[in-house]
Amino acid sequence: MEFVLQLLLTMAVLFVASRIGSIVVSRFGLPGLIGEIVMGIVIANITIGDWSLFSFLDITIPGPGQEFSEGSHVYTVIRVFAELGVIFLLFTVGLETNVKDLLGSGKAALLAAVLGVVLPFIAGLAIIMASDGEMSHALFMGAAMVATSVGITARIIKDMKLMDTREARIIIAAAVIDDVLGMIVLAIVKGVADSGEVSIVDIASITLQAVAFVIAVILVCKYLIPRIYAFFQKRHDAAVNAGKVPHSSNKLVLAIIVCLLMAAFAEYIGLAAIIGSFLAGMLFAEHAWEWDLERKMESITTFFISFFFLNVGFQVDISTLTDGYIIVLTLIIIVVALVTKFIGCGFGAKMGDKSLDKAGRNIIGVGMMPRGEVGIIVASIGLSSGAMSPDLYAVVVLMSVMTTIIAPPILSKLFRKKYKEEYVILGEDRI
Repeated sequence: MEFVLQLLLTMAVLFVASRIGSIVVSRFGLPGLIGEIVMGIVIANITIGDWSLFSFLDITIPGPGQEFSEGSHVYTVIRVFAELGVIFLLFTVGLETNVKDLLGSGKAALLAAVLGVVLPFIAGLAIIMASDGEMSHALFMGAAMVATSVGITARIIKDMKLMDTREARIIIAAAVIDDVLGMIVLAIVKGVADSGEVSIVDIASITLQAVAFVIAVILVCKYLIPRIYAFFQKRHDAAVNAGKVPHSSNKLVLAIIVCLLMAAFAEYIGLAAIIGSFLAGMLFAEHAWEWDLERKMESITTFFISFFFLNVGFQVDISTLTDGYIIVLTLIIIVVALVTKFIGCGFGAKMGDKSLDKAGRNIIGVGMMPRGEVGIIVASIGLSSGAMSPDLYAVVVLMSVMTTIIAPPILSKLFRKKYKEEYVILGEDRI
């Protein structure tokens, strides 16, 4: 009874704190997740003498190599909620990823995505190998640098009512392709880190599994899902025409079951669970709006994902940021993360579409900069698997947060410069 009381109190305090952080930050036009992460950092680092907010909330984070059962049972529940949150988050991103748009996105989006993956990965890998020399650290840093937050990018463009512009279409399509490539990179990196060595055979095996998984889901989305939908629609119409009450299944329950099963399957074959949940979302993307899945999933995701972003903040030890080496490395990583996406995606888009002007190329380059929650997810996987040190984890979190803060105002300015007053954002236009 005492444990249940403490758990309920802790969860209530944490959820309220996450909502406050999100609301405050949103008032400055920034993604709410930044406020939730900041709240997590504050909660984890408030200490007065022997007293800490963590001790008041009965949160004990197990040290490296410890099982959750050795730490606080309260934190075990928080961690489970956080894992579910990130699974549901990637599922909702998948719901926005239409396979037809993915396959028909064009050469400009494809090249922008490919170069936007290759350049950051090589840069992140090289920086850590030069400064740290640990391959597993370097691989996860490269994977985190690859990420582009399609959710944040889409939100910015929607706020500006610019979804119908050529640059916006290229950015969204490239971000989706970037997500798929990023998932494959993450699968490879995770597999290499788990095996403890860089093996060509392991890399080839993991790559084949990841590619096969993605291709299988795409083929199912393209050929099987429409037939299944047509079958149930035919049964529905036949029942209506016969004067019967048509059977109505709960699409949300079905979606969650498929999401969890595919996440479990991905984890079982050695890929990250979020890859399975992302691909599960793609299965329902074609009819997500019709079945109202995005709105229904929003409340579930908002609740669980709050604990993920709070937990991200929990892992950041502010004392590490007093280290001169970490501060310098963080600044270098942030600058390189911004520059490599800007050059890679902008140049790739120009290679794919020669008619694209300089303003359009710059818009695409900046639009692909935010790492957001995707970079943080990669870092969390690296930290929990022991393949990324706490210091580098803090560096990646700061890089993900700063690229998310820096990109939106620059993107807004570039769009306004090209499209003038017709796309000025009004207060009532914001989502």
